[in-house]
Amino acid sequence: MPLKKLSKPEQVRLAWDPVGLMAGVDEAGRGPLAGPVVAAAVILDDTKRIRGLADSKVLTPLQRDKLYDQIREKALCCSVAEASVEEIDELNILHATMLAMKRAVEGLRLKPIKVLVDGNRLPTIDVLAEAVIGGDAKIKAISAASILAKVTRDRLCQTLHDEFPQYGFAAHKGYGTPEHLLALKTHGACRHHRKFFGPVSATFTTPDGQTIVLGAS
Repeated sequence: MPLKKLSKPEQVRLAWDPVGLMAGVDEAGRGPLAGPVVAAAVILDDTKRIRGLADSKVLTPLQRDKLYDQIREKALCCSVAEASVEEIDELNILHATMLAMKRAVEGLRLKPIKVLVDGNRLPTIDVLAEAVIGGDAKIKAISAASILAKVTRDRLCQTLHDEFPQYGFAAHKGYGTPEHLLALKTHGACRHHRKFFGPVSATFTTPDGQTIVLGAS
């Protein structure tokens, strides 16, 4: 079935922004070799300031955890969603990321008048949207979304580690580190790996044609 064409970022910024609630959207987990991609949408409360909001990548794990709790407590509303490994394999990582973002926006308890999305692509949603390159470092609502998405995904990786400790998911969070690549060569892939990512696909078939998938259902 042909996929719908992704909407390209549009120059929707007006001389003035519409009056109403603004949501920030970001994702975590596009690059790893395993696990779902996670997206978050956040509408901040202007009367409840959260100090220290920044791009999640420049924060320490402890800082992210503390901010995660504050965002959950002080934001007007927030929503976290994901696209599964199966959806990533079926759709590709870009389309799966857009799907996770769409789900996050649709999961908000309050409907925003406008959505600001980190990056240069927009999910297909029924709300005015703007793509902001580097938005996770520029716009507090996007920073908050990046923190929620990152912390959520890191915690998911801990559960993957508990199930398959031989891969070291708790340490590398699914990224293609030398340790992770060595584990793939040693053990083959598990059911949480993304089958069509290069380093993973090479491990699914042995030279004699056998398929290796640990814990496959």
